[in-house]
Amino acid sequence: MTNTIPKVEITYPSSDGQPMAESTEHYQWIVTIEGGLETLFKDDNNVFVAGDLLWYPVEGRADIRRAPDVMIVFGRPKGARGSYIQHLEEGIAPQVVFEILSQGNRISEMARKFEFYQTYGVEEYYVYDHLANDLVGWIRNQDDQHLEPIADIQNWSSPRLGIRFEITDEILKIFQPDGTRFLTYLEQAEQAVAERIAKEQALDKIAKFTAKLREMGIDPEQIS
Repeated sequence: MTNTIPKVEITYPSSDGQPMAESTEHYQWIVTIEGGLETLFKDDNNVFVAGDLLWYPVEGRADIRRAPDVMIVFGRPKGARGSYIQHLEEGIAPQVVFEILSQGNRISEMARKFEFYQTYGVEEYYVYDHLANDLVGWIRNQDDQHLEPIADIQNWSSPRLGIRFEITDEILKIFQPDGTRFLTYLEQAEQAVAERIAKEQALDKIAKFTAKLREMGIDPEQIS
């Protein structure tokens, strides 16, 4: 008689119990980068963008995991996920990862993150220290499969994303390939209000012009 060992079902938690951000500014940077990338790839259903989502790179090892502040996966569809379980995603690892430094990030912790991303296939890794306004990045060397530092990141364009980084005296600016700058949530809201006001003003001008034509005995609908 053959004894069958029951298969143990592995649970991959969707939370590690850690806060998403340690401050409002830290959170705003995560949202700005994640939102900017969502906008950039909104029409490409085969690019998945996520913020603070647990990534499990090894099947059966729920203890091996990281939650990048922002990660981008080319070759996987958009959609809601409780976590990114790589063996259920055709084995595709996130190609680009962003981390935003905070006061709670220790050197040892950042070293562990770097080792994790290097080990599990990240092609581009960027770390922004918003407190010091300093950006550093690494790109994978295709020969020896190691992440190597980007020597000059000022005006650097990401090979995968096509976005460009510009470090000014006060802040990091990120630009889409068409030159459009990544906007904060507040800037997006202000832009939406400005666009709405401009549209309302344009419609009001059209309505007044139409009324004027009717006063003159002209049917606007008959004008071609």
